[in-house]
Amino acid sequence: MSIAVKRPGLMTSIQDLGRFGAREVGVPVSGALDTFAMRVANILVGNRENSPVLEMTMSGPALLFEQDSLIALCGGELTAKVNGIPVPYWRPVLVQRGSVLDIGYARSGCRAYLSVAGGFRVPSVMNSCSTFLRGGFGGYEGRALKEGDVLETGTPGSIAQSIQRHLFNGMQEHEREAASASWFVSPELLPAYHYFTVRLVNGPEADRFDRESRERFWSETYRVTPRSDRMGCRLEGTPLHLSAPLEMISEAVAPGTVQVPPNGQPIVLLADCQTTGGYPRIAHVASVDLPVVAQLKPGDTIRFRPVSLEEAQDLLAIREYELRLLAAGVERPGQGSCNSFLAIRDESGIRKRYPPMADFISFLIYWHYEITDCRRCHPHEPPQCHRPQLRYGGKLWRLPYRPG
Repeated sequence: MSIAVKRPGLMTSIQDLGRFGAREVGVPVSGALDTFAMRVANILVGNRENSPVLEMTMSGPALLFEQDSLIALCGGELTAKVNGIPVPYWRPVLVQRGSVLDIGYARSGCRAYLSVAGGFRVPSVMNSCSTFLRGGFGGYEGRALKEGDVLETGTPGSIAQSIQRHLFNGMQEHEREAASASWFVSPELLPAYHYFTVRLVNGPEADRFDRESRERFWSETYRVTPRSDRMGCRLEGTPLHLSAPLEMISEAVAPGTVQVPPNGQPIVLLADCQTTGGYPRIAHVASVDLPVVAQLKPGDTIRFRPVSLEEAQDLLAIREYELRLLAAGVERPGQGSCNSFLAIRDESGIRKRYPPMADFISFLIYWHYEITDCRRCHPHEPPQCHRPQLRYGGKLWRLPYRPG
């Protein structure tokens, strides 16, 4: 099974969650910049969350599907049409054999992700299929896609086959090119893509900046420059200054590190960043907000808000738990307890609590967490629920209990 590239787009590459375990020899992690969108795209078509996807930047490709394929588009909204018919985001879409998916320019955000049931089949390099463009390895021949490339895809799993069968059987006469599911990811689950305030923890050299610069860093609005790329998001604003000259040896950096070079303009390092750096590190982006940074394009503005390390860890734990529940909802609907509810959102915008059991491919299930305590447990649950607990915002959050 294959997909032919009729037009490559501005920058389209194959990415997964990244190449881990090689930073000690100078190899960056690489991988998708917006890992949330990439993971959700894979969940929606029944793939493993680390399956390779296409990352499309600013302007996307035109792809000819040589067989029926189940796809999902997530992330920044680039215009998308199948044979001239608009395609929605954040839901599964069945594309018929011989159809052309045309991804246009970004309406909002910067990067979109395309998953295909079965994933894209490319060689694994150092335990990852991600493309490291500067190094010229991984992905499709170590480069961005070109016109004439042919992408091989794997065999769809059982979940994908069920969704594809359901969409095909429900196709209307006017949907012969493509059919999309009536259910989609609840907007409540998505990162704050349109609220460009990013949470940071203080970096190791934060106290080496003068007081005025530290205060300005948290109150200033920065603008993203055209020099930004997969290695780093370069910002422009009032320059920051050290309180005294600082000579640093190279120190460890990672995606999310905010460095300040001699010109005083911060750089937020991203997935293709180097493994060490000699610029002072004023802060580090909370991992839960890295998808927001990934969607910034030149000309966008961004502000920063300080959080503690504990709060950043709690926010990430909540995000991870929500993603696990989303995946479980796609695979096994209607399971839960009195402390977790199913919120189903269809085309009419209706949300229902505890719907009757139905074919799960008619809906996408979003499990929401709520503040609770053991006295509200279902009588069939054990006396001590052993639900994960997070302390965040001064409150104890007991996340929904799922047996087994």
